Amino acid sequence: MKPWGKLLFWLITVVVLFVIVGPLVWIYLTAFKSANDIFTTDVRKLVFFKPTMENFHRLFSDYPFWNNFLNTVIVSAISTILVLLVSVPAAYSFARWNTGQGHLLFTTISTRMFPAVVAAIPFFMMYRKAGLLDTHLGLILLYTYFNTSFATFLLYGFFKDIPEELEYAAMVDGYSRVDIFRKVVLPLARPGIVVTTVFCLIWSWNEFLYAFLFTRSTARTVTVLISSFWGSIEVQYGPMAAGAAIVILPTLFVAWFMQRYIIRGLTFGAVKG
Repeated sequence: MKPWGKLLFWLITVVVLFVIVGPLVWIYLTAFKSANDIFTTDVRKLVFFKPTMENFHRLFSDYPFWNNFLNTVIVSAISTILVLLVSVPAAYSFARWNTGQGHLLFTTISTRMFPAVVAAIPFFMMYRKAGLLDTHLGLILLYTYFNTSFATFLLYGFFKDIPEELEYAAMVDGYSRVDIFRKVVLPLARPGIVVTTVFCLIWSWNEFLYAFLFTRSTARTVTVLISSFWGSIEVQYGPMAAGAAIVILPTLFVAWFMQRYIIRGLTFGAVKG
């Protein structure tokens, strides 16, 4: 690569990193700033300031942060588990036996082809009659509904790339269809399942619209709580940044520990022969 090419490459890399990492750095710096340092016009205090835990203290003492955080964990984890229990066998069925002749798979993914707000009113009316507003079960069912179609369509591609000859060979060895699925197919599809799990978990963790419309206090998630810091008169940047700094960590850790599977999953079936 020519010198100007390397220079252009590193310049683009720095710009991309700044765009991606810059907001995260700003959040964590703001979380440890006092109100005076947040609103100061002194450019030096953008980075050099006296750290304080005041924002975290306000977040924990003045707001039900941990309750809302626990709601987010419960809803995200349970809905993701339910999604996998449904989408893994469904995707395998579509990939191996073409269940529904392709029409059922298209109908499944079509539920994600319209904006989420389109379904808000019908779901709200049904939930109000069923008594599911402001409940954990209500959000879990919603997230399961919207993520199942996406997970099924994503896993369909992973299962489709697994050679059927491996299953035929296992049948010759006396394996049953259940054993083949459990001992042959699932281990090979593990990277794809991990990728799907991470995507569904992050979507449920960060979802705001339905959590905002369908919860009030009992099942309110942490994303709705953080949005409440943005008022019509005042924006509480300190507690908002402190809450965001904590909420971001679980997804970062999940992506970090699962990156080996994520990379394998995203390139699964890319090279054949």
